[in-house]
Amino acid sequence: MSFRWQGVTMARPATIQGPGVFLAQFIGDAPPFDSLAGLAGWAAGLGFRGVMVPTHDARILDVEAVARDGARADEVRAALADRGLVLTELAAHRFGWLLAHHPAYAVAAERMAPREVGDRVAWAGARLRLVARVCRALGVSRCAVFSGALLWPYVHPWPLRDPGLIAEGFAELARRWRPIVEAFDEAGVDLCVEPHPGCDVHDGVTFERFRAALGNHPRVKLLYDPSHMVIQGMDHLGFIDAYAPLIAAFHVKDAEFHRSARSGAFGGFQDWIDRPGRYRSPGDGAIDFRAVFSRLSQHGYGGWATLEWECCLKRAEDGAREGAAFIARHIIAVTRHDFDAALQGHRLAPGEIARALGLRP
Repeated sequence: MSFRWQGVTMARPATIQGPGVFLAQFIGDAPPFDSLAGLAGWAAGLGFRGVMVPTHDARILDVEAVARDGARADEVRAALADRGLVLTELAAHRFGWLLAHHPAYAVAAERMAPREVGDRVAWAGARLRLVARVCRALGVSRCAVFSGALLWPYVHPWPLRDPGLIAEGFAELARRWRPIVEAFDEAGVDLCVEPHPGCDVHDGVTFERFRAALGNHPRVKLLYDPSHMVIQGMDHLGFIDAYAPLIAAFHVKDAEFHRSARSGAFGGFQDWIDRPGRYRSPGDGAIDFRAVFSRLSQHGYGGWATLEWECCLKRAEDGAREGAAFIARHIIAVTRHDFDAALQGHRLAPGEIARALGLRP
């Protein structure tokens, strides 16, 4: 089934930018991983050209300081530019999840907000609005988020769900997100929702429902990560065809799924290394990234290809080093001319066209 996105037109083929890297998985307590400058130097040394920067760790990006003082924004840009890097996107996944999480996740939520925070939902909303201001201060036009998880405990329909529960859940998501979307719209920033297991937006259907609940707001876009689709048994290439006009960010992360007689897509509460579906470093899993990059380029995606390293086997440092080269190798410099342009003659006049078809002029 084809899906038409009203008000969105297909673009011409484009060359993807990269390689970029999402810094969140590499933050640590020792240099160079404990500061933005240190991470930037490390990333540049591996061959990355851009960075997606998380907003939940003040050691890496103090969003309050940047929002308060324009000079701090200049310092952030300089720290990256001095190392030849571009700030590609900000990421506020944790705040998005906290904005709309089910009470069953109270313990997990406690780890994602300061201990003194009382109302975590209100706090997350305030942080997201702050991130919108920081995006504008830094000149960033995209921010990656999770939708939240009000409905995830009900993802499988047993026990039977009460009538209207899912509809009301998406209506509540929209109520919480609407002022956030308006804040990002005012800042001139796209919200790139990442479909992710554990979140209410975890596939194309749930993204459509989320976006529709928000009035199909043009600022609500997609972060495409094929690994989450492999884990769910989805067609990750077909997803590009279905949603290409709305894809505004791209995580390069691999995955594999091995059919098992003992466990399936839910994983059996096992550690990652024992699950049938598990995340891998780019090139070590089952995703055909040549096809992914080709499909995205064909559909006009000219944004960044950003490594998000998660692997149940490989060291992070090795995954990062290999990932930079992997992305660079897969980027297609899109041609500006048809390959058979030299064989094309002049444009035929109407009479010449008729004669070419054996018709009377």
